[in-house]
Amino acid sequence: MGDVSGMQEILYLEVPTTDTASVRLWLQADFVPKIGEKQVTPDGFRLRIPVNNTTADKNISENLPSELSVFVWSVQRTTYLKVFRWGEKPFPAERDILGQLTTAIRNRFPYRYPEPPAIDSQKSIFAELESYYPLTVKYFQQIPNGEYDLKRAYWWEQRWREGVRNPQQPRQVLFGGCQGGIETKAAATQTTYDLIYIGGALGSIHAAVMAKLGYKVLLVERLPFGRMNREWNISRDEIQSLINLGVLTPAEVESIITREYKDGFNKFFDANNPAHLKAAVLHTPKVLNIALDSEKLLQICGQKLRASGGEIWDETEFIQADISNSQVLVTVKHLPSGNQQQVSGRLLIDAMGTASPIAWQLNGGRAFDSVCPTVGAVIDQGFEPGVWDSEYGDVLYSHGDISRGRQLIWELFPGAGEELTIYLFHYHEVNPTNPGSLLEMYEDFFTILPEYRRCDLDKLVWKKATFGYIPGHFSVSGSDRTVAFDRLIAIGDAASLQSPLVFTGFGSLVRNLERLTTLLDIALKHNLLTAEHLNKIRAYQSNVAVTWLFSKGMMVPTGKFIAPQKVNAMLNTFFGLLADEPPAVADNFIKDRCDFFTFNRLAIKAAIKNPALLLWIWQLAGMKDLVRWLSNYFNFFLYACVSVLLSGWFPSFLKSSQSWLESRWPGLWLQLVAINYAISTGRPKTSVTVSDRTISYS
Repeated sequence: MGDVSGMQEILYLEVPTTDTASVRLWLQADFVPKIGEKQVTPDGFRLRIPVNNTTADKNISENLPSELSVFVWSVQRTTYLKVFRWGEKPFPAERDILGQLTTAIRNRFPYRYPEPPAIDSQKSIFAELESYYPLTVKYFQQIPNGEYDLKRAYWWEQRWREGVRNPQQPRQVLFGGCQGGIETKAAATQTTYDLIYIGGALGSIHAAVMAKLGYKVLLVERLPFGRMNREWNISRDEIQSLINLGVLTPAEVESIITREYKDGFNKFFDANNPAHLKAAVLHTPKVLNIALDSEKLLQICGQKLRASGGEIWDETEFIQADISNSQVLVTVKHLPSGNQQQVSGRLLIDAMGTASPIAWQLNGGRAFDSVCPTVGAVIDQGFEPGVWDSEYGDVLYSHGDISRGRQLIWELFPGAGEELTIYLFHYHEVNPTNPGSLLEMYEDFFTILPEYRRCDLDKLVWKKATFGYIPGHFSVSGSDRTVAFDRLIAIGDAASLQSPLVFTGFGSLVRNLERLTTLLDIALKHNLLTAEHLNKIRAYQSNVAVTWLFSKGMMVPTGKFIAPQKVNAMLNTFFGLLADEPPAVADNFIKDRCDFFTFNRLAIKAAIKNPALLLWIWQLAGMKDLVRWLSNYFNFFLYACVSVLLSGWFPSFLKSSQSWLESRWPGLWLQLVAINYAISTGRPKTSVTVSDRTISYS
């Protein structure tokens, strides 16, 4: 609420339409308030009581006339409406008028979730989409490989929608053992590979580690190998794990760093937040402060993979997998030639991301709970001097309130030279009516980029499109999501391996790479390749699981109207607290290293600062998810207790007992090492040598 010179804000609404002119016309011509006389203004109307009305005389201030001003404006490709009262006393029947206006405008301009049009694949995708997404088509035509990338974005959205809308009957791609021990339909005579990876982005990093350990690896990638639809940012302490595991040398790390920032900013729009919920900029100088050349990183991983005897089949699509007790037979299709072939291996690794048909088949309606539809671009040059200092990054930023049912958030990361990588995304609950659209987001991106960072889009030199669906799963425990089956395991986004805040699958995979590859190495050495054992190879963290409620608070439930400023108010509440803490607290929280006691201390401070926060979360999450979260919280408490009890002696016990325990009871050894990672991940680490691998223990 605001009160300036007798003007007081009494209503603020998001009107979920891009057509502000229609809303304005409806207000001026069609809306008939219960009382008062309308006077049309350029952006709405004023509502007065005629001076000869005796009722009005009783409600006119001695100093100011009683009057309402209703107006609309557009930002973020969305319409907003406010009502101000001019006067010191309420307008006659004010509450009724506001209720009438709110109901009428909600009925006239409800939420709509447009579908991408069906297209003719034989025609130009530019021509097919131009009338629906004119700016998207215009600027993709200026992006190198833009036609290919727009087709891929369209394909990705269609695949995502199919999975969301048919979760109980997903496309079947696993056969044989996954249906009760049925043998493969076409048994291979011998195992050709130890590991077959499907997906060449995050999969190539994991595969390079396993090939270095001596396993025979095949990597299958649908795109030309090395092509990426996202850029990657990380911090030095996180990328050190790639050096520790021998994936990269220190010199190679330096060669893929295109920019290292002095600082990163986190700031959310607070013009409509009350004064006590406005927040200072949160500085995170060691979060995502290293910009990487992602394609060069993949090429290096590919070279390391081949040097260790591995193979890469790119432009090759996964069709299906037939699983038996002794092997997995994978059918793939080489896209340029259309030829299909089969290849066998000991273990199949799903690294296909959110579009993975394997993940949907294994998990059905529980494949993913949330998603971040993300779009953006790498811009080579074209911004005027002074628009942005390339020594700094924008980690999380919003420049407006809820926009057509989404709280839009920006990220900006400078690269080499004048290059800028910019993303636009929102946290979104998975819903069949509203799966989340990349194409709608791209039209928003090209429309509102000048609002975010002043620029003339026609002067920008576009280098690359970046887009994807980044998934999330609200884990209640370390075993409530299926990440593996007999001779099959998922990693990366296919396993919902992501962070609640910065959400990147890349950062989460790198942080957990040692854990995942060490456990997989144990399983392969001892042939522990059943679902029971492979499901232990996961990157579950109880501290990450409990923070999913934070993500939930950034999602607008489908079809539900909430106060436009509410999500920003919640973000400012918590980020304002982090801004007041020592830098290490924010760094640990965002990097998934928040311990039980710090979490509770921050939660209590947030509740004291903004008591309404608890009610808001209740409204957004609902009873079912709050009950699930309480289970998360209890699990977090148990993990904290177990960590305290075990951390002093458990790592030493593992080291001293490995020589006899692993060989006698390999399944138990896998379980014990997995437990140790579960209680130690996210804490300060020291190294203990176990077998021929360096494993991090607390």
